[in-house]
Amino acid sequence: MPSKQVFETKDEALYTTSNGAPVKEPYAAEKIGFNGPLLLQDFHHIDLLAHFDRERIPERVVHAKAAGAHGYFEVTHDISDITCAALFNKVGNKARVTARFSTVGGESGSADTARDPRGFALKIRTEEGNLDWVFNNTPVFFIRDPAKFPHFIHTQKRDPQTHLKDADMFWDYLSQNPESIHQVMILFSDRGTPDGYHQMNGYSGHTFKFVNDKGDWWYTQIHFIADKGFKSLDNETAGRLAGENPDYGIQAMFEAIDSGNFPSWTVYVQTMTPAQAEKFRYSVLDLTKVWPHSEFPLRPIGKMVLDENPANYFAEIEQAAFSPSHIVPGIEPSADPVLQSRFFSYPDTHRHRLGPNYQQLPVNAPIVPVANFQRDGYMAFNNQGARPNYQSSISPLKYKAKPYSTAQHETWVGNSIAFLSEITELDFEQPRALWQKVLDDTQKAHLVHNVAVHLVNAKSAEVKARQLSVFAAVDQDLSDRIAKAIGAPTVKPLKVKPASEAIPFKTNIGLAQKF
Repeated sequence: MPSKQVFETKDEALYTTSNGAPVKEPYAAEKIGFNGPLLLQDFHHIDLLAHFDRERIPERVVHAKAAGAHGYFEVTHDISDITCAALFNKVGNKARVTARFSTVGGESGSADTARDPRGFALKIRTEEGNLDWVFNNTPVFFIRDPAKFPHFIHTQKRDPQTHLKDADMFWDYLSQNPESIHQVMILFSDRGTPDGYHQMNGYSGHTFKFVNDKGDWWYTQIHFIADKGFKSLDNETAGRLAGENPDYGIQAMFEAIDSGNFPSWTVYVQTMTPAQAEKFRYSVLDLTKVWPHSEFPLRPIGKMVLDENPANYFAEIEQAAFSPSHIVPGIEPSADPVLQSRFFSYPDTHRHRLGPNYQQLPVNAPIVPVANFQRDGYMAFNNQGARPNYQSSISPLKYKAKPYSTAQHETWVGNSIAFLSEITELDFEQPRALWQKVLDDTQKAHLVHNVAVHLVNAKSAEVKARQLSVFAAVDQDLSDRIAKAIGAPTVKPLKVKPASEAIPFKTNIGLAQKF
């Protein structure tokens, strides 16, 4: 967490220029006489304006609007059997955390209560470096093919001509990519509008691998469950709050922490062996699917508490830079293609927004010393002194291997291909269970209403019909109820390949390679 001892804000500090020189009157500007022109020599005034002209950095393309706070993560259960990460080597271990909760599609000034997924990003400062968990408030997402992501986000933004949000763009994309239906149904249920950022759950969605010191590993998904319960808003309440107080979520979390009502979450993992993964009905690399708790029960591992508001939002939250690629030994990525794509995209956008030395900013800096061969660039606060910037025998560094550096992971054998997933009946099984077995009658009515008030704004009858066919593939009654609500003809289910044609997941463990 950034130091708060350097800039004390509750004292009689002497006003100065940016280089520390005292200034008598901050509103005064040097000029010739009472009515003469301004002077270029007035560094205080020129510096004030020049800095003001540059005080906005590029906002995030996604996750632009957010609330944030600091707190701690505490290990409550022994999981050293599945990971050798130092954070988890003893029950009771604690690490400081910076959390940033965000809407996904809206701009910086958008409403906190918009119907939109929420980001759930954590920076956990461990003795082995920063561990970033960059999650969402839903356990699935709209895509499983990474190249779709820019296209998808563009359709959630503004029309290039009108510069307006466009229902046809929104539903045109979703109806052409039916694997999104699971997330669409969650988004348009009441779960799609959490009641404040601090009253929602967080899910990795992606599959990671936890590895122990013997090199044994498990596919793993991570869940943060709000201790005081997940609370949501109905569509009309969320809409009213969007107009009355668009910063509702930021305000509610700040005031909760400020009053000592600290938000907390219990943290769980689901684990799956490679052998189980090969027999699992769905691919563990498919971001549109969940792992049933009945087959893969939640295992508690820790607790997170947020107990400190930022002293300066920009320095501690806006400049916070999270990436799933910020991992530590004992935790590894899976081959999930969307996760692999995010490993590049997140650090790349931080370099664009904050500069190549973004990890040197106080909020992002690890608590352990950094030693490498990266030097210079904008804002090199810690340029590592006289240390050589190459692998030197004169002034050598020490190197430490992971305990499992020689462990056998998956062996992938095959040609380079341009792969795009196909839609099968498997993609509708979990959404169908959500509609038929999870939602009660009131929740079903809300889902139909929430979809209808948005889909009715689409002008294209083709787009409406195509999306209704996707809903019909989930459940005909669901589609017919939405069609009636928007005054559209009913349609038959989208025709898709049978589940038997889905490509099974194989890890090829121990497959001999021949060269």
